[in-house]
Amino acid sequence: MKLNEIIDVPGARQARKRVGRGIGSGYGKTAGRGHKGQKSRSGVAIKGFEGGQMPLHRRLPKRGFNNISAKTFGVVNLDRVQTAIDEGKLDAKKPVTSEALIVAGIARRTKDGVRLLGSGELKAKVTFQVQGASKNAVAAVEKAGGSVEVAALAPKGAAEPAKSKKAAARVAADKKPAAKKAGGEDKQG
Repeated sequence: MKLNEIIDVPGARQARKRVGRGIGSGYGKTAGRGHKGQKSRSGVAIKGFEGGQMPLHRRLPKRGFNNISAKTFGVVNLDRVQTAIDEGKLDAKKPVTSEALIVAGIARRTKDGVRLLGSGELKAKVTFQVQGASKNAVAAVEKAGGSVEVAALAPKGAAEPAKSKKAAARVAADKKPAAKKAGGEDKQG
């Protein structure tokens, strides 16, 4: 076989259906849409509509609810932390924070922080600064001679700290009330 002999499998490429190009094409006149009515028009999507009968999604009862105050944690087990310490990705002498765990590649997608779980064994003496920890994890860390500091979570909707000095100055300037102009300069007339 040569490069110029390579062809597609039969049926791999099909010509585009060109509708509305005259009666002889087979797709002329109503262009495959049938006759009249709402669905023959463009821009109609009647999802779940059952001709005026109560639709199925309204006949069935609602189940459960979404907790708007729920926190989403990235979970980290102790055995993964021990492996990272053994491989040199984490320094056991420094406090292990959620940022350090992300840099080490142990935690990811930590929306509201990191929660420490007690699966596996921890041999190193480590100080953890995380947003949550299970009882088993705290017991295992303290058994190894370390400690766990659970940081308080900021409530949802709270302002995030400024990322730079310029941003902090801008936020501070926005909060100051504007000074009133002296005399009658601000009068229109």
